[in-house]
Amino acid sequence: MTRTTHGPVAVLGLGAMGAGLARRLLDEGVQVRVWNRSADRTAPLARAGAHVAAHPAEAVAGTSAALCVVADGEALGTVLRGPDGVLADGPYPGVLLCASTVAPEEVVQIAGDLPRILDVGMLGNRDHARDGELRLFVGGEAQTFDAARPLLETLGKEVVHLGALGSGMRMKLLLNLLMGIEVQALAEATELAGACGLDRQQVLKTIAGSGFASPVMAFKSRRLAAGRFEEPDFRLRLMAKDLMLATKQAAAAGLSLPLATAAAETHVRATEQGLGDQDCAAVTRALRPKPGTDT
Repeated sequence: MTRTTHGPVAVLGLGAMGAGLARRLLDEGVQVRVWNRSADRTAPLARAGAHVAAHPAEAVAGTSAALCVVADGEALGTVLRGPDGVLADGPYPGVLLCASTVAPEEVVQIAGDLPRILDVGMLGNRDHARDGELRLFVGGEAQTFDAARPLLETLGKEVVHLGALGSGMRMKLLLNLLMGIEVQALAEATELAGACGLDRQQVLKTIAGSGFASPVMAFKSRRLAAGRFEEPDFRLRLMAKDLMLATKQAAAAGLSLPLATAAAETHVRATEQGLGDQDCAAVTRALRPKPGTDT
């Protein structure tokens, strides 16, 4: 049974997570207005009842909240402050939720003097987004968080207010740092197994069933076993971006994080090899020796 608990909500950016969030809201009886840079992704949501807008300013018209779920800081800045952006006609009266993973300082800079804005670090995949099973880590003023809590609790099974604006992004970068290192460690173990003559499938099964594997490693082991990296849960180029952001945060704090630095370098190299739009588990392909080299 659906229920309407919020005014119209805009979802800006319909990648895997944005589309899942929009679908969740529609399933809960919320009026949804959507926008995406490439219009082909809007059709399934239009069929489900969403209003498709031509640009962000049109999408947020008459809404009580707007979720920005775009790829990076440049895209977020354009969606908010570019021509036909959310703020093109003046301040947005609703609550603006920035769920794009960007540098914490960047979201603060982009926000400027906006009175009602939150940054939301989302933990989960497209299925979690669609089913309301995300874990959400939020930064921003307490009053704004309280106003957005009913909406956030519709989208997530756990909603945590961490503090000032930027806190949500800091938590998200920490979590993605762990994910990037764990998936690369799994890929390295698998490639070493193959190079040593062990059966890769058996090794992956053993790791996934052991106490050494985190849930994300057990999940990604299935992709590595199948060698299937299309239709990504999380694009490798986005992992590379987030690992680089984490290393920059560390440098600014005077910290040396050797594992994070190494993982960032590997993911950047994998992106340069053309693997960026595949699932992040495709980092395994960047570990293999080039043809003609000694193994």
